[in-house]
Amino acid sequence: MTTAGLPVERVRVAVVGGGPSGLTAAAALARRVDGEVRVIEREDAAGGIPRHSAHPGYGVRDLHRFVSGPAYARRLVAAAGDSGATVHTQAQVTGWDGDRRLVVTSPRGRHVVEADAVVLATGARERPRAARWIPGDRPEGVYTTGELQNLVHLHHAPAGRRAVVVGAELVSWSAVLTLREAGCRTVAMTCGRDRPEAHLAVTWAGRLALRPRLLTRTRVVRISGRDRVESVLVEDVDTGTRTLVPCDTVVLTGDWVPDHELARSGGVGLDRATLGPAVDSSLRTSATGVYAVGNLLHPVDTADGAALDGRHVAAGVLAHLAGVGAPPVTVELVAAAPFRWVTPQRLLLGIEPPRGHLLLWPEAYQRLPVVRAVQDGRVLARHRLSWPAAPGRVFRVPAGLVASANPHGGPVELGLERDAR
Repeated sequence: MTTAGLPVERVRVAVVGGGPSGLTAAAALARRVDGEVRVIEREDAAGGIPRHSAHPGYGVRDLHRFVSGPAYARRLVAAAGDSGATVHTQAQVTGWDGDRRLVVTSPRGRHVVEADAVVLATGARERPRAARWIPGDRPEGVYTTGELQNLVHLHHAPAGRRAVVVGAELVSWSAVLTLREAGCRTVAMTCGRDRPEAHLAVTWAGRLALRPRLLTRTRVVRISGRDRVESVLVEDVDTGTRTLVPCDTVVLTGDWVPDHELARSGGVGLDRATLGPAVDSSLRTSATGVYAVGNLLHPVDTADGAALDGRHVAAGVLAHLAGVGAPPVTVELVAAAPFRWVTPQRLLLGIEPPRGHLLLWPEAYQRLPVVRAVQDGRVLARHRLSWPAAPGRVFRVPAGLVASANPHGGPVELGLERDAR
């Protein structure tokens, strides 16, 4: 589609996505940049997922507050505005028109935003039913968590009376709370693993207060219903035994995938494991002047963790705007089993990753894990950590683990030693 003749708006920094990471990046940059820092958000209002997640628990790490999702979103929007950033809602970036030139569609029409630096903060989404290959009928009443919370909190619509939640991670309990607020009882939660992915304290409190049946080592193999969901068929993955669970609502939680379409269409190099942009420790992508933050990189971390990415990226963007070249790459990082991925994928000399941590995604549980870094067959370091490595949530490892890596050596492989229990 041609862009000839479209009006061009010039900004210093364009931030694509008005969730926690994008708003925090804009707030961190706007006071220090000579020129406009513009947030481009496709929804009617900025704030991202917390905007329609009414329970408390947001803002602990970045704001040092314990507030609800909507309150957290309002604080971030206000902080971006107070810093001088502009937030354009109902504006969607639909493509690129060259390096750091974004094609934007909004009720005002199409135009091009040309920036000296671009921060991609497009987040992640839960895989819908079709992507999970769940067969059966196609009745009403099947949602992802985001769709459910949008329905309940923004449109104040009913969500049924009996629900089955697919998943048992942190966001799954967020869905259960939303269902309760809508007057819908969660009769069962299914989980393919042998233990829930959420932290033990969350699972324990949730089971005590909300009392859903927690069905581990199970999966939903059929959804039935004519107009509205009437039941789901749950299968034990070990024995094959099937149980019919009557319900009128199914919520598909977790199973995140980055919203990477814009990055991919712009030629930004993607990491094959995370499916998000591959970045260095300053959160710089392979495209000059294009950075990436938040759950676009590591689906899916908590909102405050994503926001701290936004704060971290400011230094790299400011250096780029000042014409300062990035330091050389110190070391490449790769994930070894049982980890699926690691981010960032490259460390720069003298620049630590956000929060001083490497983020990894485990596929197996270890209560007291020993993380090992190996380069060219040599063990660089071993760290025993006091928090578990658990599937379904981000696992943080201090970046000091690879401090002794040889910058002229091969990739550093990060893995776990056998469970020492």
